[in-house]
Amino acid sequence: MNPRTVLILPGWKSSGPGHWQTLWEEADGYTRVEQHSWMHPLRGDWTARLEEVLLSCDEPAVLVAHSLGCMLTVAWAAHSRNVHRVKGALLVAPPDVERDDVREMLPSWAPIPLQKLPFDSVVFASSDDPFCQAGRARQFAASWGSSFVDAGPRGHLNADSGLADWPEAYLRLLQLKELTSPAIEPSPNITPSP
Repeated sequence: MNPRTVLILPGWKSSGPGHWQTLWEEADGYTRVEQHSWMHPLRGDWTARLEEVLLSCDEPAVLVAHSLGCMLTVAWAAHSRNVHRVKGALLVAPPDVERDDVREMLPSWAPIPLQKLPFDSVVFASSDDPFCQAGRARQFAASWGSSFVDAGPRGHLNADSGLADWPEAYLRLLQLKELTSPAIEPSPNITPSP
């Protein structure tokens, strides 16, 4: 799999230099999906940008989402006709954007799409994430058809969590990368007439 088709989807305010997403991007040449505004994220703008990047990929991508990037993934999947362009998603620390305090910070992100994702996915959640209760994260994973990994009491699973390059999650990413999926535009199988 081309490392350029592993797409890094940071959350609100992006991911800084000590964040595991940034470390993976720098080490492996993954592609960060740059958004028009990291400080004032609008769901429509962010999903349109993800669609644009996926349409430019020449093979199905793996999404590596943190925080609001998880909500971006499920919002995009709920409306796109190009879900075949994703073969898997790592969804880390999804925030509960329907909770009053979070909704105030991110007003355009509710409601949360809760249908099953049409590709393989893994949700990592912390037991003490300040933006989402553990039980709620489990509900998200069940609704999305995702595997669930309890990451223990590690906050928002960001640079402040002391994860460094986070080998446990990286192993799950490698498993998602190994999934097989059909090519986006397969060559037609033409048999010459006798």
